[in-house]
Amino acid sequence: MKFTLEKDITYEQAVERMFEMLGDWKIMALASSVNDYVMVRNVSCLFYDEKIWFKTDKNFRKTKQLLENPHVALCWSGVQVEGIAINKGLVVDEPDRRFEKGYKEHLWESYNKYSHEDTEILIEIEPKYVEIWDTSDEGYAFQLFIDFENKTVEPKIYDQK
Repeated sequence: MKFTLEKDITYEQAVERMFEMLGDWKIMALASSVNDYVMVRNVSCLFYDEKIWFKTDKNFRKTKQLLENPHVALCWSGVQVEGIAINKGLVVDEPDRRFEKGYKEHLWESYNKYSHEDTEILIEIEPKYVEIWDTSDEGYAFQLFIDFENKTVEPKIYDQK
């Protein structure tokens, strides 16, 4: 669903648009910070249950940083996400193993090279605030600001042709 000048967009439609843009998986830039030291790196993400999921080794510097300060930002193309990182335990311990199945399907090469059952943990990102840059069917640029906590969306027209 794309935004148009003639109709309002609901919170639910904005969230749907966000996940439509992201698809099943993307390589996203993940930014995290501890004690004013900021790091950014790419992570292979899957999207389901209105959350963002990735795996990482529990011994990595990135993981230690996420556990100390769970406030993160992720970005892919025109989708910018601010959220909270939650350690869900070992990937292999996820009850329905949904992440593992999706990772095998969409990211087989990475799964085959970098999966270690005894150290790979699943990180869930709970979106808090999202900014989307998009274009309408009519060809104008706009932004959607989605507040997940208050379940609101604010569209802002950037450019109208």
